[in-house]
Amino acid sequence: MIAVVGSCNVDFVVPVPALPGAGETVLGGDHLRTPGGKGANQSVAAARLGSPVAFVGCVGDDSLAPTIIDALSDAGVDMSWLRRVSDVPSGIALITVAEGGENTIAVSPGANARLSTADLTAAASLLAEAAVTLVQLEIAEDVVAAAVRAAGGRVVLNPAPARPLAPEVLSEVDVLVPNRSELGVLCGAPEPATPAEAAALAGSLAGPGAVVVTLGADGALVVEHGETTHVPAIEVAAVDATGAGDSFCGALADGLARGSSLVEATRWAVRVAGLSTTRWGAQSGPTRAEALS
Repeated sequence: MIAVVGSCNVDFVVPVPALPGAGETVLGGDHLRTPGGKGANQSVAAARLGSPVAFVGCVGDDSLAPTIIDALSDAGVDMSWLRRVSDVPSGIALITVAEGGENTIAVSPGANARLSTADLTAAASLLAEAAVTLVQLEIAEDVVAAAVRAAGGRVVLNPAPARPLAPEVLSEVDVLVPNRSELGVLCGAPEPATPAEAAALAGSLAGPGAVVVTLGADGALVVEHGETTHVPAIEVAAVDATGAGDSFCGALADGLARGSSLVEATRWAVRVAGLSTTRWGAQSGPTRAEALS
């Protein structure tokens, strides 16, 4: 079982010819409304790959909530620990996507901000028994800390959106999965410009058992036990990179839950994430059969 503690949103995606600068208005194409949120995205990604997944999170009581609930249900995610919060809107994300798949994202947390340590107490048995607990940072800091403490299996933490983390939280993490910019924030350093710089920075980070740095078109780096392994990306015709990082994390958790080594799980995650960029939407990653074909 994979337990995912995190956020669930509805995404409003607008394709644009180029990402807007500060104060700039860009005329885009027709918008796409899709389910999203890093926690829900990662849950769906792992479930589509065939892993049993349970999601711990909060949704509002507005008209957007069924979009979130239906997407999780359709993917086969266990929603026994999804709490519906009265008089609160569901989370939303406003996303502009340029040609080639690059994007900018603004998030309104809504009900995600109401996820509390009491919700984790209610899910204590799930977290204790899960082979992998997967957490992100679109929820409150104390909830993140409680989730990694409560986990009985391996803890995978995706530190997104980027913010500094307490040493006691990082020390409970088995696998930290930042991108380049998130790694820079965690280390209090500039974003690494090359894979070599990313490897050096990840190796200097105290606390987590291992670090997997996602590098987009350059693949990923696995830094574990003082050794670095580069996993190259697969070649794809990308149209939307919005959910690639979440597909990566869901696939990594899937691989680890099935007993793969961290490098093997990372190779799997790189493949799944690459395939996810060939489709629109943050929850459009491949099924297991599609990823293996």
